[in-house]
Amino acid sequence: MKTLILHGPNLNLLGTREPEVYGALTLESLNEKLIAEGQKMGLEVTCQQSNHEGALIDALHSANEWADGVIFNPAGYTHTSVALRDAIASITPPVVEVHISNVYAREEFRHKSLVSAVCAGKISGFGWRSYLLGLMALLEI
Repeated sequence: MKTLILHGPNLNLLGTREPEVYGALTLESLNEKLIAEGQKMGLEVTCQQSNHEGALIDALHSANEWADGVIFNPAGYTHTSVALRDAIASITPPVVEVHISNVYAREEFRHKSLVSAVCAGKISGFGWRSYLLGLMALLEI
């Protein structure tokens, strides 16, 4: 099963940006963990990150051609991007929305996701393990 893990804006700063919220794990280390854990589950994991909305849309469109599922952390775009919502709705592979922090324990504007309604499910608040739980969920879909 081929899986895309797609990281949105500012996640390239993991490990240094607000470690009390996002933890000390760098994006590179996170990706290494997810690839290794995915292999244990029989998944072929590809990881991508972009700070640019259009690049994230392009990655989702491309995943439609090769991926069996997508784990997506849209980060700040979660609350603002109708374009990402439409891109998710337009592809066939199931998309699991993930967030490192518990978005419901944070600022009110983070409580509303524009993409959740077109995702297979949403996992948040378990640190880097939100992604791992997302991989497990994809296996069950």
